[in-house]
Amino acid sequence: MTLEEYLDIGVRLELGNHTFEADEIKRFAAKFDPQQFHLDEEVAARSVFGGLCASGWHTAAMWMKQNIAKPYEDNASQWSGPEPLPVLGPSPGFRDLKWLKPVYVGDTITYYRTGLSLRNHPRRPGWKLLTILAEGAGAGDDNVVEFTSSLLIDTGLQSAGQ
Repeated sequence: MTLEEYLDIGVRLELGNHTFEADEIKRFAAKFDPQQFHLDEEVAARSVFGGLCASGWHTAAMWMKQNIAKPYEDNASQWSGPEPLPVLGPSPGFRDLKWLKPVYVGDTITYYRTGLSLRNHPRRPGWKLLTILAEGAGAGDDNVVEFTSSLLIDTGLQSAGQ
């Protein structure tokens, strides 16, 4: 197994799904995004959204929850590369976050990740930078949220400078 295979480069993986319920939408919004169309059904009904909907940050946070629940380490038993098993490091961030459609009470969103690229880190020998596409799709497979995320990968080859 190559590092690219281990990290599922070019593969769209289904991570899982989540159904958004009113109480959860309100709890999340109260703590992290207290706008009235996330907190109050009557206000939400009169808003541009026409009903109570989840915060975009909530939809993105649920992607992270699903992503963590399906770790790359699930592939560890298949690792047969000549180098040590790679170790996942921190994320240096994300970009291109898009909230494409509102997520309403009762909507079930299916989350995906696709490995886009893997390259050497320019300043850290032995480390690589993994870029992935993060997606959440609702009914009809229309994306409701998407962003590009990065993750540092320790290959254990610092002395080789690979």
